[in-house]
Amino acid sequence: MSKDKAIKYPGKTMNVMWNGRLCIHIGECGRAQGDLFTGGRKPWCQPDLASDDEVEEVVLRCPTGALTFEHKEGSRTETANAENTVHVAHSGPLYFKGDLAIDGEASGANGLAFRAALCRCGQSKNKPFCDNSHEEAGFRDYGAVGEKGSDLEESGGKLTVTPLKDGPLSVKGNVTITSASGRTAWQGTKVALCRCGASDNKPFCDGAHKKIGFES
Repeated sequence: MSKDKAIKYPGKTMNVMWNGRLCIHIGECGRAQGDLFTGGRKPWCQPDLASDDEVEEVVLRCPTGALTFEHKEGSRTETANAENTVHVAHSGPLYFKGDLAIDGEASGANGLAFRAALCRCGQSKNKPFCDNSHEEAGFRDYGAVGEKGSDLEESGGKLTVTPLKDGPLSVKGNVTITSASGRTAWQGTKVALCRCGASDNKPFCDGAHKKIGFES
């Protein structure tokens, strides 16, 4: 499967789309029970081998937005979670979930409107998205979050994510950050998150990108 284009897997009532540019092979699809996704089979995904409910549930497990679905009658569409969240993965990316607006990226007709995995090691060749370069680069961070931020007066709403040139991810909107352990750690409406991999205050930016000459 080419990583340069999206592939549609048609079914009688549901279609599944896979965007190779966003996929980092987490395996939520391939390890799901049932025959919807089967490695080595052609086609890999067969929507008619699962109910519409199962197709939707498995597709929405994908944390990167690489997998999406469409109902041919339009009765099922993906919607944003009630709460915008950023999960700091152990030695991995930042997993965004919510009503996302990622600067410079089309949204609405793809999973990027609701789910995304963004690089925080600084080595991805597909910035701002993760491409698993953290594994080869030996990036290590256990995903602890030290700061608390401030309580949110409301949740949800648009979350704007802007990758600043040669700098951090500027995040604006109601957002909750969870640590790798799953703890609700930080809340607020404005935050700069490290994407160079060098901050001593991960996941937050501390200006280290300037010291190391980070280029985005």
